[in-house]
Amino acid sequence: MDRPALRTIAVVGLGTMGTGIADILARSGREVIGIDTNDAAARHAVAALEASTARAVRRERMSESERREVLSRFRTYPDIEAAAEAELVIEVVPEDYDTKCQVFAALDTVVKPGTILATGTNALSVTRLAADSDRPERVLGLHFFNPAPAMKLVEIVSSVLTSPEAVATVTELAHELGKDPIAVGDRPGFVADGLLFGYLNQAAAMYEARYASREDIDAAMKLGCGLPMGPLALLDLIGIDTARTVLDAMYAESHDRLHAPAPVLRQLSDAGLTGRKAGRGFYTYESPGSATVVADALTPDPAGSGAHGRPVSSVGVAGSGTMASGIAEVFAKAGYDTVLVARGAEKAEAAKARIASSFSRSVDKGRMTGEQRDAALARITPAGSLDALADVDLAVEAVAEDLEVKRQLFAALDKVCKEGAVLATTTSSLPVVACARATSRPQDVVGMHFFNPAPAMKLVEVVRTVLTADDAHATVREICGQIRKHPVDCGDRAGFIVNALLFPYLNNAVKMVQEHYATLDDIDAAMRLGGGYPMGPFELLDVVGLDVSLAIERVLHREFRDPGLAPAPLLEHLVAAGCLGRKSGRGFREYARR
Repeated sequence: MDRPALRTIAVVGLGTMGTGIADILARSGREVIGIDTNDAAARHAVAALEASTARAVRRERMSESERREVLSRFRTYPDIEAAAEAELVIEVVPEDYDTKCQVFAALDTVVKPGTILATGTNALSVTRLAADSDRPERVLGLHFFNPAPAMKLVEIVSSVLTSPEAVATVTELAHELGKDPIAVGDRPGFVADGLLFGYLNQAAAMYEARYASREDIDAAMKLGCGLPMGPLALLDLIGIDTARTVLDAMYAESHDRLHAPAPVLRQLSDAGLTGRKAGRGFYTYESPGSATVVADALTPDPAGSGAHGRPVSSVGVAGSGTMASGIAEVFAKAGYDTVLVARGAEKAEAAKARIASSFSRSVDKGRMTGEQRDAALARITPAGSLDALADVDLAVEAVAEDLEVKRQLFAALDKVCKEGAVLATTTSSLPVVACARATSRPQDVVGMHFFNPAPAMKLVEVVRTVLTADDAHATVREICGQIRKHPVDCGDRAGFIVNALLFPYLNNAVKMVQEHYATLDDIDAAMRLGGGYPMGPFELLDVVGLDVSLAIERVLHREFRDPGLAPAPLLEHLVAAGCLGRKSGRGFREYARR
């Protein structure tokens, strides 16, 4: 079968995505036939192309004559018959099966025998659309990401009926457009949205349960994972009705409760509060279509809860590992007298030496002066006994993630620390209240979960138990401001905010590989290019450590008892084989031994 030249391409549906795709195609030198029954949508698409090309001229990315040529290659029509001369038709009408079927049925009667028909769906079955077509071997999925001109990822979706030649032709086109195509099979959400929407759904459920505020959930995922947007703001951008459609399709196939749309998505969608396009969703916007968030009844009071924290002038840190050293560095740099306690004076001195090296690197990079380094280092007192914490106002433990070890430490802190001192645990997965109950003053115990590396990461999850006093909680929030960290409030349950949303997503990525749906490289590329993630899931798993990841996933599964949270067997097998990630030289990938 000869590959068509794909010089003339029709785009059916001139909404945001269709307009973006038309823009890319016209700039690439192709004749573009834009089709939309809504005359206003067609006019808007032309205006959008005029505006984007005008910007390109102003930025000297194209000449005025090139701009005129691009504009001349884009023509709009109200009827599907206009697609008759196209070698490829890309359908991007609303995510409704009947609507898409009608478009494909109409195209079957119009286009040439060799024309490829592509659907832009990210939720509906490509196989079903192909089976209902007169040319199933010529039907495939071509899933661009929004905004199409900027996003590099394109998922090319084959059904069992799609011919390899059609896939090859469209893959070649994607490369010519400067995109990074990945080939995937036909299942709802494909790779990127299949992982993304499960995570978004979990975030919506977390908000609905009033576990954390919308602002704290979004800030936690941006600052804790380096994501460009928080999940609830992203749902508003995507469209809550669209998200609900995708999740319904995913749940229909997987029957995984993690894909069952959170009721709040239905409530908002049914009320017409579909996100930015409606002017209101999880947040309220200046106007429909605006990206500017305005205050509403749920916006937090900048004055806070009204509780005042306890005075803190000195801080103690128990532990000698990377996290303990990093936390001590943060406090000392912020001006606090800091006692760093380890199991023995030698370990404490070694931890202080690591901090000294870190400070020196900051001096070399111009982030602090030599005088500032010397002053900060002088504020750190290493000690080999917990007795050195007798006079601190805040004691922070950063020892091994073992509940019995932490309980023993808190029992010891209870005996050593003065009355009124706040006792904080940096646990990422264990119950804070269990540490609190090991003391005679559970009201003084709070979670203060830093992220690694503590000097660089801005987020601190402030975990309040049912026993934590208001002023103890306020103390930690105020301290976060002093040390230039962003606090987010959450309750005492497994995973808090970040890990409870991050690790089910990582687990689902492992399941995709386990089921041979996609490769490690394609999944990592999909999430970097399609989701804006700084690292793909397998890159991140190997950095975090597969053993650490498995331990957190087991804690989540044990707490929530959801079958969908059960760790993927592939992850368990790799850990059992000693493949723990970068630290062992092999995880999902192999690494050079240092």
